[in-house]
Formats: sequence, C-alpha cells, structure tokens
Amino acid sequence: MSLQPDWAPSLHPLLIHFPIALLISAVVADACSMVLPRSVSPAAAARVLYPAGALSALAAYLTGRQAAATALLPGMAHTILLDHWNLALATTICFLAIAAIRLAVGWWGPSPRWVRPALMVAGFLGIALLFYTGDRGGRLVYEQGVGVRAPTTRR
Repeated sequence: MSLQPDWAPSLHPLLIHFPIALLISAVVADACSMVLPRSVSPAAAARVLYPAGALSALAAYLTGRQAAATALLPGMAHTILLDHWNLALATTICFLAIAAIRLAVGWWGPSPRWVRPALMVAGFLGIALLFYTGDRGGRLVYEQGVGVRAPTTRR
C-alpha cells in the first residue's frame, strides 16, 4: 500500500506544510517564553516543536529533491528550482542546528543568559529563510506549473 494518493505527483506537496506550521509555531512559542519567562508552557512547547519541525523540514527537503528528479520542468523553472533547492537546504540546516543546540543546552543544564535570545534571533532568521523557500516553491507551482496536471474534462 502506497502512502501517496493517485492525484499527488509526489509526497512533497503532502509534507511541505508540516515544517511551515511546526517551525513558525516553535519560533512563536520561543518568543512567548521570552516575553513570559515565568510560564513554563511556551518553553516546553518550543523544546518539542523545534525538533519536530526540523525533522519534518528534512523530510520535506528529501521528498522535494525526489520530486524534482521526476518532474517535467519548463526552461524558466530551472533557475527558480535551483534557488528553491538552495534555500530549502539552508533552511533545513538552520533549523536542524537550532534544534540540536536547543537539545544540547537542555541536556547540559543552565546556559549563559545570551543563549536563548541568540537562538530566538536564529529562529527568526530561519523563518525568513522558510518564507523565501516557500516563495520559490510557490513560484514553481503557480507561475511555472511544475507538478500540476492539466484538468481532465468529464462528459
């Protein structure tokens, strides 16, 4: 049994929204934990959301590379695809690094006061990368028609 439905050209469009939602939620939870330092819930949520989002970004990146290998690309789409690949790789590495550092800091106990604000700033930079990655992916689909099948008419 395949996880991929017949209508989907690849698993990438099915997975791509998970890292977007999880990583934005992680950064928002991190910001809330900085604004509300006595509240434990946002910090606990961020500890779970960053690794989950980073792993889902990795899955989206890998399925995107697989999808690009099988997609028919119009000539103008190659440059956009290369930008999308590079931004997706940078975004994935950024959030994997943030998640790993957060896990390491949590493992080794108290950290210097500057670590959490620095990781939050890194999270906001990662969100900017995520935005530009999504912009290039959206351009591939909506401007170039990559991965979109022509509708069939029924009589």
